[in-house]
Parts: sequence; C-alpha cells; structure tokens
Amino acid sequence: MEEFDFKKLIVWQKAVEYAKDVIITVEANHSERKHFRLLEQAESSASSIAMNIAEGKGRYSKKEFVQYLYIARGSLFETVTLLHIFAEMKWIDKNIQLELEQKAKELAKMLNGLINSVKKSNN
Repeated sequence: MEEFDFKKLIVWQKAVEYAKDVIITVEANHSERKHFRLLEQAESSASSIAMNIAEGKGRYSKKEFVQYLYIARGSLFETVTLLHIFAEMKWIDKNIQLELEQKAKELAKMLNGLINSVKKSNN
C-alpha cells in the first residue's frame, strides 16, 4: 500500500505529537466530571490540527489545501486558548501549559511557512 503524502510533512508529524501531549495532559483531569465538556473540546481541537492538515493534503487543489491549513491553524489557536483557561483555573500546571504553548508557537510558525509556500507555488 502506498504511503499517504501528508505523513511525510514534518508539520503533520509535529501536530500529531502535539495532540498526543495535549491528550495526555487533559486525560489526567478527566476525573473532573463537571468540566468534561471543556476537556473533551481540548482533545478535539488538538486532534483537529493534524486531521485538517491531512484532509487538506487529500484535496484536489492547492487552494483547498491552504484553506484546510488555515482551519488547522485555527484549531491550534483554540487549543492554546483552552489550555490557558485550564491553567488559570488550576486544572493543569502552569509550567505544562507554558511548555505546550511553546510547542504551539513552533507549530504555528511551521503552518504559516507551509501556507506561504503553497500559496506561492499556486501562482
């Protein structure tokens, strides 16, 4: 079976790692039943980053790919916001939140670079 092209993208690989890190962090707090919806949303938004990169890569045009990269970037920003709220509420350690935010900054730079690259190659 042929390997899917998106798996070769370093940004996709980093997004998968980031999602795993967020899920591990959030799972430690799943005993907080009253906050389950927010914790689940963080897992979902973190997973959506890599999923949207993959879905966009599977589209037929570069324009569609760029649109999905923007959606992935939005999911990243959503995840960062949720983690910030969790740290403010003391549901996660502030140092873990800052570590995940640093990883998110790297991921955002990679996404922006890929968006710019694809847009330039589209012209």
